[in-house]
Amino acid sequence: MKMKRLILTCLVLLGACAAFAQETTRDEYQARYERLVRNLGYDGVGIETVLDRWAADYPDDPAVHRARFNYYLEKGRSTEMVPKPGLRRFMGKQPSLTLKDPDGSDVPYFEEDFYDEEFFGMAMRVLDQQIAAHPDELRWYALKIPALCAYEKESPDMAVSELRTLIRRQASSKPSWTLDGEPADTEIFQQLVGEVCYNFFQTGSDTSYEYFKDISEQMNKLYPKNPVFLDNIGSYWQVARNNDKQAEKFYKKALRLDPGDYAATRNLQLIAKKKSQARK
Repeated sequence: MKMKRLILTCLVLLGACAAFAQETTRDEYQARYERLVRNLGYDGVGIETVLDRWAADYPDDPAVHRARFNYYLEKGRSTEMVPKPGLRRFMGKQPSLTLKDPDGSDVPYFEEDFYDEEFFGMAMRVLDQQIAAHPDELRWYALKIPALCAYEKESPDMAVSELRTLIRRQASSKPSWTLDGEPADTEIFQQLVGEVCYNFFQTGSDTSYEYFKDISEQMNKLYPKNPVFLDNIGSYWQVARNNDKQAEKFYKKALRLDPGDYAATRNLQLIAKKKSQARK
C-alpha cells in the first residue's frame, strides 16, 4: 500500500513539474534570458539551455531566434590588441594604446574583433532561416548586414551584396515590409539603409568609402527627396576624396530639400572655415 502511494506521489509530482514547464510563458522566457545576459553576457553559461527550452515551447517566437543569433555570434567572437604601424584610425576607432618598437618609434595598437568560422556560420544560418520564412521582416536584415560588416571589416563585400539585393527588391516589387511584426513604411527602410551606410563610412577604408558612395547614390535615385543620402555623397567627396568643391554641391542640394539639415549646414561651415584659413 505504501509503495502504491509512493508511486502515485511521484507521478503527481512529475505531472506537476511537466505542467509547470508548459506554463512558462514567452515573457517569462524573455525575462529569464535577459537576466542571464545582464549577468553573464550573450554567451554565458546556461543561456543555451534556456534557448533550447524556449524554442521547444515557442518555435515561432522571433525573440528566441534573435537571442540564438546573438548567442552564436558572441560565442565565436574574440578580441585582440593588434599592432598596426602607420595607422591613425582603424575601423573608425583611435588606437587603444601606443607602444614603442625597438627603434623607439610609436606603434599604435587597436582592439580588433575576430570571429570563429563555425559559430559565425551558425549565427548566419539562424538569420537565413528566418529570412526564408519571413522575407519581408526587416529585423533579420538589420541583424545580418551589420554582422557581415563586422566580420568582413575593411572590405564588406557580402554585406553590400545583401544590401543591394534589398534595395533592388524595394525598387522593383515594393514589398510590404514589417519591423518586429508591425507594418514598416519606406522611412524605416531608408533609415535601415542609412545606418548601414554610416557603418561603411565609419570603417573608413578605400573599399568601404566606395561602397558608401555607391549605395548612397542608389538610394538618392530611389528617394530623391531624402537629404540624408545627398549628405552622404557630400561627405564622401569631403572626407574620402578631399574635394570640398564637389562636396559643397551635394550639401547645398540637401539644404534646398531641408533648410534645417544640420549635417549639411555644419559641413558647409567647416569647408568655409577651411577656405578662410587657406586665404589667410
